[in-house]
Formats: sequence, C-alpha cells, structure tokens
Amino acid sequence: MSASASAAAVPGPGRTKAFLRLVMIEHSVFALPFAYIASLTAMFELDRSIHWGDLLLVTVAMVGLRTFAMACNRIIDREIDARNPRTAGRELVTGAVSVRSAWTGAGIAVVIFLGAAALLNPLCLALAPLAVVPMVVYPYGKRFTNFPHAILGLAQAIGPVGAWIAVTGAWSWDAVILGLAVGVWIGGFDLIFACQDVRADRAHGVKSVPARFGIPAALWGARVCHAVTMALFVWYALATGVGLFFWLGLLIVAAAFVYEHTIVTPHDLSRLNRAFFTVNGFIGIALFVCALLDLAVRGLTL
Repeated sequence: MSASASAAAVPGPGRTKAFLRLVMIEHSVFALPFAYIASLTAMFELDRSIHWGDLLLVTVAMVGLRTFAMACNRIIDREIDARNPRTAGRELVTGAVSVRSAWTGAGIAVVIFLGAAALLNPLCLALAPLAVVPMVVYPYGKRFTNFPHAILGLAQAIGPVGAWIAVTGAWSWDAVILGLAVGVWIGGFDLIFACQDVRADRAHGVKSVPARFGIPAALWGARVCHAVTMALFVWYALATGVGLFFWLGLLIVAAAFVYEHTIVTPHDLSRLNRAFFTVNGFIGIALFVCALLDLAVRGLTL
C-alpha cells in the first residue's frame, strides 16, 4: 500500500472532524435521552440503583449505532445529495470526506456497537445484528416507498428497547411502548423535515410523503404522529407508575408539540429548522430531566 493510500485509510484529526460533521454527532441528543429514560427506569425497577457501567455501555452502543447509521445514510445517498441544492455541500459530495474514509468510520462504529452489546449481556449481543438492519434499509427506503419516514421511526424505536434489555437482560413491553413513542415522534418530525425537499425530490424521483401527497398532507400526518406519540407517552407513564415530575414533563412535551406545529405551515417553512433541531432537541432533554427527577424523588440512588 502506498503512503497516500495509507493516509486515506487512517483518518487524521482533520478527517476525523469532517467525519463527525458528516454524521452530525451532535444529533445524538434526539435519541440518547430516551435510551437513558429506559435504562434508568429499568434500574429503578431492578434495585433502585444506577449501574454506571451499564449506562456507559448504553451510551457507547447508542452513539456507535447511530454513527454507523448516519454514515451509511450519507454514503448511500451521496448521489441524491449532490442533486439537491440543500445537501450539495455535504462532506461526501464536496470531497471533504472520501467514500473510503466514510466506510472506515462506519465499520469502526458498528464494531464499537457490537462490542458494547457483547459486554452488556448475551441477549443484547444476540439482538444487536437485528438492530443494524433498519439502519441500512432506511436510506434505500426513499427509492421504493413513499413512507421512508416509517422505516426511520422503526430504526429509532429500537433505542429504548435495547437500553432496557441492556440493563435487565430481558424483554420488556413497557420499553416497547416507550420505543414506539420515540419512533412515531421521530417519524413525525421527519415528515416535517422532508417538506423542504419537495421540489428536488419530485425532480429526481425521490419518494416521500410530502413529494407524493403534498406539504399540507405531510404536516397533517406529522400532527397525527405527535398526537399518537403523546398517547403512547401517557400509556408508558401509566404502565410504569411514574410520579408527578414525569407528568409535568409530558405537559412540557405537549406544549412543545403545539409550538412546533404552530411555527411551521404549508405556506411558511422558514422556521422549519427551528422546529426540527431546536424544538425536538428540547423535547428529548426536557422529558429526560423530568424523568430523572421523578425517579430520584421516588428513590433511585447513585
């Protein structure tokens, strides 16, 4: 192997930063809070103590899997991204990150994910390969279905379920309820996010609900998704016997949903990024803080 090829295979500091921009590592804030809610609730039900080692491994697994998913998404979609003015500046399109480097990063990320699963418990390791499947299928979804948002929702629903299994080593239907809530929530705000690409998607044959049915239909679909999300959150709260602080968190989430759907309309998408990034990031953090306070008040100890 030549010196230049070796340099391309082993990312340096600059390439590492570019790769982290590529996978938008900061967007872990959308999924991690709910994995923590599931983990800490499972610990509360197990022995009311925080198992810091398990929590660290859950974090490593979540970030590893999400990084793998985002890298695959960017690699598979790079030609679509190049034809869309909004995404034409992404790192794989501009050459800031090579396809080879992106695959290297994705490979490292999935190995880290599988390693963390192996260190947690046998059931986590056994189910880990299944968790990888929707992460790879999702970017292809926009090529064969008008509902790729549902595949994304399924991929995101895995997080809380996996986090609960990581702590207990056993299946939990309570975690499934929370996972469904997260999946429907993220699928809903992906409907909103996709509205900004309608013109490019229609021009290049990319499938989505907004491209097929129009922006008003997509926004109504997002509203329905978020109403279902709230119902699932309430179901989870009742199933796990939460206290006052968690219910307060649900009121905050409901208010955030109302605000989100107020600032984005079919004729005004100018505040879409605020709805997508700011509001949805706030929802995850706010509910996690309230859930943590609730568990602490009810007896969860360090």
